[in-house]
Amino acid sequence: MTPDERKIALTTMFNSSVLQAVATPAALSVLDENETPAIRILNRHFAGDWGTLDEHDAQMNEEALVTQDRVMSVYLVGEQKVWVITDPGWETTTILLPEDY
Repeated sequence: MTPDERKIALTTMFNSSVLQAVATPAALSVLDENETPAIRILNRHFAGDWGTLDEHDAQMNEEALVTQDRVMSVYLVGEQKVWVITDPGWETTTILLPEDY
């Protein structure tokens, strides 16, 4: 995928799911405790910054940009991992903790 194609795919994902972004109460609590606005990690996710994903999972995300499959990011907020998952089809993005899954 070229850089331009990647940018188009990320923009499509953003436009498709940003209005359907939700978060679990536990994730919102962690974000609030660490003074981290939800929009900050959503911006990173929709910019293609997958956080602390390993190389294999990051590559799966890159492939998902072509197939509109699930895209996942992991960010460390304080001492807690916070996941951001855009569902297949890119209609909904969820911010959650691993234990919420």
